[in-house]
Amino acid sequence: MLELWGLFVSAFISSTIAPGGSEAVLAYMVAEKVQPIVWLVSVATIGNTIGALTTWWLGSIAAKKYPAESVLDKHKQRALSWVKRWGNWSLLLSWLPVIGDALCFAAGWLKLPLLFSVALIFVGKLVRYLMVAYWFV
Repeated sequence: MLELWGLFVSAFISSTIAPGGSEAVLAYMVAEKVQPIVWLVSVATIGNTIGALTTWWLGSIAAKKYPAESVLDKHKQRALSWVKRWGNWSLLLSWLPVIGDALCFAAGWLKLPLLFSVALIFVGKLVRYLMVAYWFV
């Protein structure tokens, strides 16, 4: 059970503004058969989704106080324009390194519908973790 909490924390941290390696943790746990794969993928997906929602929430807070051009770095400004163009659907790519966090931040900044955002973030992250688990079975 402690391993699942470790995986959850790793996945959560990996999906916030801090870098992390939840894929490596999941791959190791799958290869070592620490827990059933369905549990490992579920915990990693939920932790990573909650981390992304934290980033979404930070974006919504930042939008209240600061204009985008004065605060956002180049990657986040690019993500903001991407999210403006594609809307919630861009969140299917929230699993991507670097840009994924920026997409979640931009979605919060733009106050995209929360429930639809959660669903698309979850789907994108689930597919990524399923692929990692499949490669290391």
